[in-house]
Amino acid sequence: MSKFPEPRLEHLYDVHVDLEAPQVVGQTPMGMRQIYIVKGGRLEGPKLKGTVLPGGGDWATIRPDGALQLDVRAAVQLDDGPVIYAYYLGILFGPQDTIMRALSGEDIPLSDYYFYISPLFQAGAPEYDWLNRTVAIGRGKVVRSGIEYSVWALVNP
Repeated sequence: MSKFPEPRLEHLYDVHVDLEAPQVVGQTPMGMRQIYIVKGGRLEGPKLKGTVLPGGGDWATIRPDGALQLDVRAAVQLDDGPVIYAYYLGILFGPQDTIMRALSGEDIPLSDYYFYISPLFQAGAPEYDWLNRTVAIGRGKVVRSGIEYSVWALVNP
């Protein structure tokens, strides 16, 4: 039993991100490196709404154990003006044929693979300063044109 109370989750947003075809760097000492450039997208949530700006990306590595390790940086132009920077690590893992079917656009149940992220944010606008001190988690889904996430903030109980 933990001596700390479990944190609560507060829904921040859902997001759809369109990605370009991967730029394949190839096999490196760390694994198979691929870079996915963000084409754009849309973020909708109770506290955040905006457009995912083109140009961010995922410097992804397929590790020797078969897991895809994400290293993402992206910017969102919020509907009320400010730009928010998000960066996160994550893991996408499942049977190779399942992941390949998902990447080809097949709707695969989330229970068939593991896809979680841990976003952090940087905001310059005073009204979004709270994001600078927020730890979040997200659940991902592979879709035909890119990825989708639901993201929650960890808040005190």
